[in-house]
Amino acid sequence: MFSCIVIQYINIELCEDPHLFVNGISAHDLHQGQLGNCWFVAACSSLASREALWQKVIPDWKDQEWDEQKPESYAGIFHFRFWRFGEWVDVVIDDRLPTANGKLIYCHSNDSNEFWSALVEKAYAKLCGCYEALDGGNTADALVDFTGGVSEPMDLLEGKFIQEQEARNQLFERVLKVHNRGGLISCSIRATNQADIEARLDCGLVKGHAYAVTDVRKVRLGTGLLAFFKSEKLSMIRMRNPWGEREWNGAWSDSSEEWKRVSKGERERLGVTVEDDGEFWMDFEDFCKYFTDLILCRMINTSYLSIHKTWEEEVMRGSWCRHDDPLRNRSGGCINHKATFLQNPQVCVCVCPEDEVLICLQQQDKRAKDGKGENVVIGFDIQRVELNRTYRMHTIQKTVGSSIYINSRSVFLRKDLKEGRYVIVPTTFDPGLQGDFLLRIFTDVPAACKELMTDEPPHTCWTGCCGYPKLVTQVHVHRADGLQAQDSDGASDPYVIISCEGQKVRSPVHKNTQSPDFDVKAVFYRKKPKEPIRIQVPVFQESLGMLLFCNLQCWG
Repeated sequence: MFSCIVIQYINIELCEDPHLFVNGISAHDLHQGQLGNCWFVAACSSLASREALWQKVIPDWKDQEWDEQKPESYAGIFHFRFWRFGEWVDVVIDDRLPTANGKLIYCHSNDSNEFWSALVEKAYAKLCGCYEALDGGNTADALVDFTGGVSEPMDLLEGKFIQEQEARNQLFERVLKVHNRGGLISCSIRATNQADIEARLDCGLVKGHAYAVTDVRKVRLGTGLLAFFKSEKLSMIRMRNPWGEREWNGAWSDSSEEWKRVSKGERERLGVTVEDDGEFWMDFEDFCKYFTDLILCRMINTSYLSIHKTWEEEVMRGSWCRHDDPLRNRSGGCINHKATFLQNPQVCVCVCPEDEVLICLQQQDKRAKDGKGENVVIGFDIQRVELNRTYRMHTIQKTVGSSIYINSRSVFLRKDLKEGRYVIVPTTFDPGLQGDFLLRIFTDVPAACKELMTDEPPHTCWTGCCGYPKLVTQVHVHRADGLQAQDSDGASDPYVIISCEGQKVRSPVHKNTQSPDFDVKAVFYRKKPKEPIRIQVPVFQESLGMLLFCNLQCWG
């Protein structure tokens, strides 16, 4: 609820020398006002530390800056850009800002004549419908809107990072990598009830409150020359409270004794200050002890000119549409609704070779209309299918991965997938719901993504003379045992070929094994059901000195 306040609008008399930026841009320029949008201010604080990113949000900022030498060039409007649903959206606002008693009531800077943070907030409020729409939100969404990246929310309680040092070390390396490669990071302590929101703990941290992560480092311990030869380093993380005050007061807080273990030069390099400015350092073990939620917003590298890992991005747009005809219905609900689950959109993805795949499903934000509306619960399943599938599934296959189902704007999943073909099924939790979605898929090599649109082979002008399939057969080759070596050196790299009516499906090669787990499927739409299906595995025949095929024929 908003208290009753008299709102006025900024005019030129409020300050004599207004500027977009004063002495550059930094996380310290932002202080949360009377709006409950710490999630947005925390995201802005993270953005302020990345020049390449904030210049996308505030384009041509030099041309928008107030020039006291040319006051006639000032138009009183400002231009911002935000990434929404797969594209950058331009937002233009005027320079009128809500005030009370001559002061800004919402986001503001330390410097009374600096207004970039207040103007970005107004532009984002316009994008979302109104200022009230910013009262409570998701930091992960704001980070994506500022960058076009992919946000991965992490539950630190589920990961057991407090108890397991190895898991904690691996998490720190992930956080460090995201930070070093230009990503944005936020964190919070979960509030379990309404009374917990913005409750201050004895350690100085605030529950139900978003913090911006502004630095991640391995800090060298020790002083003097010997410190350069010591290998002991401490995993550290720096955060900022959007309120600009109320800091962590435990180990490695601004004036704690622990900083005596670090050289003066190292402290200066880290920017350690003894000020109640809302920014503070923690060691990563304490971080995992107190914080419950972490958001990593990755800038996915798709450049071929990079020394770091590059990704191939596929973007698929689609809709959940309700229809009375089951073959045309595209709103079947989650896999709990088995009768209608496969009536959802189906997106085919080829993974080759075995690879880590990043998948993000996003829905249109219903909050953006007049600050009202609730997002529906969404998620997706990944089904491993036949290597030659080109038509929609009508039988549920093997599920190899599933996202969480939640009523957020987007859901994310990172999954290691074996070489093969998969179908991603994006769904709402309940059947019958409608809306648009955006599916982003990142793989190591192009994944040849396409939506499966047709249910069966089409009838053509040749159907009358060439015939039409009478039977659909799925073949699943699980494994082979006791295969002979394929060459005279004793090596064995087997594969299997499944063929029917002139169509052939070949499995990936399994290196250096005589008992391969093929786990490969093929599907055939058969015009001649009496013709056999042939399964072949290459076998080296030592007596003949040549490679032969072990054949198996079956009918069905």
